[in-house]
Amino acid sequence: MYYTYIIQSDKSGRFYVGSTQDLESRLNCHNHGQNPSTKNKGPWKLVAYYEFETRAESVQYERKIKKRGIGRFMKDQAK
Repeated sequence: MYYTYIIQSDKSGRFYVGSTQDLESRLNCHNHGQNPSTKNKGPWKLVAYYEFETRAESVQYERKIKKRGIGRFMKDQAK
């Protein structure tokens, strides 16, 4: 399985979206400063994830979320 995930910084409230095959490991990478985009901006918490059978589907959904804007996407999901 592949996942598109959304995490949120406890420090700033900002969101980040990505895709992975291993959610737990990826979240640990974000929280231990191993990703330049999220380094020193955590701690991060997982707020949503979506499962896909292929990497292509996961990346496509990630792009859709980024195009909409993560905050706006999250508000749409709450409705």
